[in-house]
Amino acid sequence: MVKTNKILLVDGMALLFRGYYATAFRGNFMKTSKGVPTNGIYQFLRYFLDAVEKFAPTHVICCWDMGSKTFRTDLFAGYKANRGEPPEELIPQFDLIKEVVAAFDMPNVGIENFEADDCIGTLAQHFNHEHDVIILTGDQDILQLVDKGISVAIMKKGQGNYDLFTVGNFYEKRGIAPKQVIELKGLMGDTSDNYPGVKGIGEKTALKLIQEYDSIDNMLANIDQLPKGVRNKIEANLDMLHLSKELAKIKCDVPVSCPLDTALWQYDKAKINNKFLELEFKHLTKLIG
Repeated sequence: MVKTNKILLVDGMALLFRGYYATAFRGNFMKTSKGVPTNGIYQFLRYFLDAVEKFAPTHVICCWDMGSKTFRTDLFAGYKANRGEPPEELIPQFDLIKEVVAAFDMPNVGIENFEADDCIGTLAQHFNHEHDVIILTGDQDILQLVDKGISVAIMKKGQGNYDLFTVGNFYEKRGIAPKQVIELKGLMGDTSDNYPGVKGIGEKTALKLIQEYDSIDNMLANIDQLPKGVRNKIEANLDMLHLSKELAKIKCDVPVSCPLDTALWQYDKAKINNKFLELEFKHLTKLIG
């Protein structure tokens, strides 16, 4: 079957935070004449429009987190508890960026109690049977979604640099299959999301165990074969091992949907120009043609 549509799923919060910090470290908050900071939005748009030019999607959907409380924080109170409040200059940009996305006639998708990752996973698996899906993010967790018809473009340092993961190149790049990312995270944990995995097991050991045993379940079925030190660490942290795996897994069955005809990449230049004028983005008008 020839797939004529190419759907770009954008991890909105990943782009916004990346854009904010890429400019804020120089103290460049880009405020409007009314004093509203816009630096994260401005850089988000530069990243986003570059990706659209590079990957040439027919449809685009932007997914968002809907607050810090999710089913994962219910499972583990420490989940992402290492993250402080967002910077004061970023807070007004959360709602504004969604207005900008809407100005492109692009759907904003999010659902309470779940993360953007879960929305992306659900939509990707819904669309990939009949269409090609590309996920744009800076988040390595999303690599577990790579599948037939689903590729992940990880943003790298600078603008216009991507590490593109596909079913064809994933093993060569990572040494495991995409779904085994969940197993790996279960063992080694994730410092950025603040769950520990098995205390004392780092990425190198975790990777070796998954390459040898394929899964945590199979590793536990053969636990007597493990070196004593590794076995002792796992047996002392069994509950956290299973919990970390649960936290790492992106849910692909959340109650979210997006009719494809609402996501066609086709915008009204006048509407966008008006939004850019409101935000005083004179330099961006040339990027939309």
